[in-house]
Amino acid sequence: MASIKKGDQVKVIAGNDKGVEGKVIDVNRENDRVIVEGVNRVKKHTRAAQAGGASTGGIITVEAAIHISNVMLVVDADGSKTTTRVGHRRDEVTKARPDGSTYTAQRSVRVARKTGEEI
Repeated sequence: MASIKKGDQVKVIAGNDKGVEGKVIDVNRENDRVIVEGVNRVKKHTRAAQAGGASTGGIITVEAAIHISNVMLVVDADGSKTTTRVGHRRDEVTKARPDGSTYTAQRSVRVARKTGEEI
């Protein structure tokens, strides 16, 4: 189970953008990389489209991926934002079958290590 997910608020803890907070736009699990809004911005050259007449070519600035170890999750603890490591906890839940009978199962939840609260 992943510790950082799309939509999480994270803080960069290493690299040129150290200290910057942003929202996770995308997570690449195969390469352990995340794209964070406003972090690691690079210039990208794009070719103009031939059809349509609209000029879409030129140099644009986009966010590039950074390693997941260089970001830390930001949680709201007692009204102040703080960074925390992410743990996992298994909770017992009661589920219902289509025929109406119930059974107990476990589900995994992400937990903030500093506060112990569910994320």
